[in-house]
Amino acid sequence: MIIDNLANSSCYYGLGGRLKEAFQFLEENDFSEMEEGKYEIDGDNIFAIVDSYETKSQEEGVWEGHREYIDIQYLVEGTELMGYSNLERMELDEYDEDNDFLTFAGNGDFIAVEPGNFVVFMPQDIHMPGICLADGQEAKKVIVKVKVD
Repeated sequence: MIIDNLANSSCYYGLGGRLKEAFQFLEENDFSEMEEGKYEIDGDNIFAIVDSYETKSQEEGVWEGHREYIDIQYLVEGTELMGYSNLERMELDEYDEDNDFLTFAGNGDFIAVEPGNFVVFMPQDIHMPGICLADGQEAKKVIVKVKVD
């Protein structure tokens, strides 16, 4: 897992060509006015999802993970907590293979994420995004999905 500000994203170019391309997409676009939806960057290898939502309580949250994709979650507006835990500490509930979406039971830790910050979740990083700090608030996020070879 990596937590940083987009201003430092070039520090992570060395992690691989697809990650570099994903970070460059984040650097080169103004997401404040971008419509919600899916944006293709390199077919199924790299794509982005722009989403606006209201943050929710931890009780409403879901521990999730992915086998085939790395998530780069970049916060555009609002503030949220993101939960994280290692795969070894969690118990698998179910796997939706068509959507590469695993759900888990277990516990983890939480970090506050502010606009301009991103979190990279590798396949071993189970996460619970979109959690409110106090009462629910509006947030906007870009999730870049990077296929793992």
